[in-house]
Amino acid sequence: MCGIIGVLGKHEVAPLLVEALKRLEYRGYDSAGIATVNNSKLGRRRAIGKLVNLSDLLVHEPLAGKAGIGHTRWATHGAATVANAHPHKTAKVAVVHNGIIENFRELRTELTGKGYAFESETDTETVAILTQSHLDAGMEPRAAARKTLGRLRGAFALCFLFDGEEDLMIAARKGSPLAIGHGEGEMFVGSDAIALAPMTDRVTYLEEGDWAVITRAGAEIFDEANQPVARKVTQIALDQAQIEKGGFKHFMAKEIAEQPVVLAEAIQRGVANGTLNLPEDMDFSKVERLTMVACGTAYYACVVAKYWFEKVAGLPVEVDVASEFRYREPPITPNTWAVFVSQSGETADTLAALRFCQGKAAKIVGVVNVPTSSIARESDIALPIRAGVEVGVASTKAFTCQLTALALMALKAAQDRGRLTAAELAQYIADLSALPGLVNQALLIAPEVSRVAKELAEAQDILFLGRGPLFPLAMEGALKLKEISYIHAEGYASGELKHGPIALIDAHVPVVVLAPRDALFEKTVSNMQEVMARHGKVLLISDAAGLEEAGMGCWRTITMPSVPDFLAPILYAVPAQLLAYHTAIAKGTDVDQPRNLAKSVTVE
Repeated sequence: MCGIIGVLGKHEVAPLLVEALKRLEYRGYDSAGIATVNNSKLGRRRAIGKLVNLSDLLVHEPLAGKAGIGHTRWATHGAATVANAHPHKTAKVAVVHNGIIENFRELRTELTGKGYAFESETDTETVAILTQSHLDAGMEPRAAARKTLGRLRGAFALCFLFDGEEDLMIAARKGSPLAIGHGEGEMFVGSDAIALAPMTDRVTYLEEGDWAVITRAGAEIFDEANQPVARKVTQIALDQAQIEKGGFKHFMAKEIAEQPVVLAEAIQRGVANGTLNLPEDMDFSKVERLTMVACGTAYYACVVAKYWFEKVAGLPVEVDVASEFRYREPPITPNTWAVFVSQSGETADTLAALRFCQGKAAKIVGVVNVPTSSIARESDIALPIRAGVEVGVASTKAFTCQLTALALMALKAAQDRGRLTAAELAQYIADLSALPGLVNQALLIAPEVSRVAKELAEAQDILFLGRGPLFPLAMEGALKLKEISYIHAEGYASGELKHGPIALIDAHVPVVVLAPRDALFEKTVSNMQEVMARHGKVLLISDAAGLEEAGMGCWRTITMPSVPDFLAPILYAVPAQLLAYHTAIAKGTDVDQPRNLAKSVTVE
């Protein structure tokens, strides 16, 4: 959730730390801070709010030093205040942290009893003061950090910097991702490769329980049993242009616009010479059931995929919210595959669910955007979605790429289970190949959506309706709107409207209906008419045939390209995204960094 950076450099590190934190700010933006060692003395600067406030502070109160750590925070323990901002510092050590220390109260009571005073409400300060206590007892920094790590329970990524040590950082990872970057006479630590990309393309990913002693000469890595281990150095290929706005006002706008390109890439990689090109060991012929687990937008992608796997492949599917999955201890039959979907590949709840399934499911499949992530590394099969870097907190291109990857999997399952003829499969593949062009056409509705959004921005409540695989799209559309415009919105299956939610309908509640002219269209129109009979304001989003048949009397309509039923959920993600984006613009909210949210959720 929070972003961590560390640098043992050749030059002044404060500008490098701030620049790296800019690339990590999508992880949290409640506060930010840096600490450095200069002339053997620890110094620190912190500011609440967005990173620009720290930048302003450093102009007036510069911080020198060629060794430093930095942090951008998403608040867990304690409000967004300077006192709660990282790094947390004592006389001898500074610490930055991502995660939650579950036994911090116990440790805090112990340390208070020894006479140590606390300045913050955070769990992280406990780590700094516990380390200070070991240093006070005469331990050298490496031993003090190791003893501290042995006392901690919970999920964390940590980086330590010590007073008097200008060539030493200690990093540790348990449950939260952390990577070490290798330079020429320089070393780096970062929450992910995005932060390290401008400084190095050689990265070592710490594994669960690892901790590392880092100097400019390199890194010594130890496992949870404190045994030295070798972890490979990975050459990363990260397109720097992907982390810039490229002339767009917001990352979200750029990422919506990139969808035709990234979808084309995903489809081209998933199809070769007119046949499916998925991992060789992805054979569904003996699979009896799928369990799919994810959070947020990725969960809705799984709900869409359930329709595909069951209808096209005849394969039963259960879909679970990751944060609930392992706590109900679901039975997993021997021929069940467990599928975990996550943009970052580090989502804490999803990763915990994956580990619950290890040794129980016949095969574990990770559908991820980061092929070096924990979920990818711990899966039997890692299927990349190929969305490229996504910075906007509200997922857009990652969602449609997740859907595309899952669609390819569903077709592979249908093929392996003998549910499709060669001609039928060829038609599905041809339809997929045409999808990027249809998305490109759908993006042309943006001016029309912008006009409608100005009126939606005045609403207090908005409902989204859909049937079949468009039902999860209705939930996704409502989530997008809530995330960035802060308007209360809910998504419902159209047929469920009269089972309660219709009580909410009046002339002030817009109802967005996602309804391509498909086999379920007439039933959706019937539900839409029920809304209109109660003076509801219907925004019908359909193709030309659908609007000709049912557009009369609607408050507003938006015309979409015609699309094969199988691919409608992917295409109709575009108007859902654009509605949220333009409504947020009309309301003047922060599109890329909405309040209370962060991009990568690495705490439970």
